[in-house]
Amino acid sequence: MWERKELKRRAKDVLRTSYWKAFLVSIILAFVTGGGSPPSFNFGSSNSSGMDVDWERIGPFLFIAIIFFIAFMLFAFAFRIFLSFPLEVGSVRYFKKAAENEVNLNHLGFAFNKIRYWDIVKTMLWRAFLIFLWILLLIIPGIVKSYAYSMVPFILSDNPNIGYRRAVELSNEMTRGNKVRMFVLDLSFLGWILLGLMVFFVGTLFVLPYINATKAELYLTLRQQALKEGLTSEEELRLNQTPVF
Repeated sequence: MWERKELKRRAKDVLRTSYWKAFLVSIILAFVTGGGSPPSFNFGSSNSSGMDVDWERIGPFLFIAIIFFIAFMLFAFAFRIFLSFPLEVGSVRYFKKAAENEVNLNHLGFAFNKIRYWDIVKTMLWRAFLIFLWILLLIIPGIVKSYAYSMVPFILSDNPNIGYRRAVELSNEMTRGNKVRMFVLDLSFLGWILLGLMVFFVGTLFVLPYINATKAELYLTLRQQALKEGLTSEEELRLNQTPVF
């Protein structure tokens, strides 16, 4: 069983020699994962004032606004799928490799290789779709499944061609019995986040490397447990292969 204090201690050790590189990667990771939710709009109609709407005058402007909105949404989804997903995998690979004493910003571009790119995009899209379906069911199951599938980007950073179903299945197996403890681990950063918010709301940015480095330590621990229990193998995760950038 892993201990969150030990994971955090190891994360701090990694950051002592590479904090600013981790900070840069964390900013990129926050950008590509934190802004993916489209804004909500209320299209409910209310005409309590009794005013008549001149649709002949407003109609063309409304039509143009709708076209722009659709174009914006399509761009946002395309950005999330084709750029954010690969960068997310590259970012977690950086933190995972940094935990293994290999600090190299080139890992950010890991996914942008023709033999990896489409498999990574497909798997990350499948993961997002599954979480979306669970959230539609109920919020709590959606949160639980987001923890269950949280190791998918890390798994892809080991073997991007593992297959979208296998990546989700393995993540689910690796996190079984650990989801509550993972939730508590996230809660343990709450004090740091609140402290960061007090510093002009930007202090949280400086906490992100600590959080991401700890998550990488968690993956390495869960991966070791999965190897020990026979849930996966070094061959499946390509741990003995050197990837070509």
